[in-house]
Amino acid sequence: GFCTNLLLSQSPGHILAQTNNKTEIPCELKKEHAGVYWYRWSQERQTFEFLMFSNLLGKATYGTNISQDKFSVHGTHSHTSYSLHISHLHASDNGTYYCSISQSSQLLLGSGTRLGVVDVLPLPPKATQAPLSKKPMRCVTKSKAAGKKGACSPLVWVPLATGVLILLLSLVPTAHRLHRLRRRLWLRIHRQ
Repeated sequence: GFCTNLLLSQSPGHILAQTNNKTEIPCELKKEHAGVYWYRWSQERQTFEFLMFSNLLGKATYGTNISQDKFSVHGTHSHTSYSLHISHLHASDNGTYYCSISQSSQLLLGSGTRLGVVDVLPLPPKATQAPLSKKPMRCVTKSKAAGKKGACSPLVWVPLATGVLILLLSLVPTAHRLHRLRRRLWLRIHRQ
């Protein structure tokens, strides 16, 4: 069985990386273990896949059809901090990565780190840029959308949505005036 546990933690919860680059997914253990397992959940393929196991000596055992050139694990001398290194990133690498340890014939999973691979990383916001709105905005993008080629980034659709909203709000007074004018005409016609 699988279960999440406080014996290991994964942070950050989400990583955005660029196609053909590399990234690393950290995992912290509360105490030393014989080694760490790594799994990937693919939302698109609906599969939970065993990637690799790395023991205390750094010897790795890979899952079926897992490239040794693509995945590697690096650990510290304390054997409580590990990171999964993934190179040559592609859209097929999108998914949630879990580090895991074995204890009492159970696999204890970390909280998972969602990896999104995109062709172009969004630009960081400029410090001098004035906010569009004083209200805080929360943007949620789906990982599937991020994985597709040509998907709109928040840098494109947030200003676009704001522009559409302003346009719609500016039409309200015009529509109200037209409604009043139409009503006056209707009343004038019916009085005659």
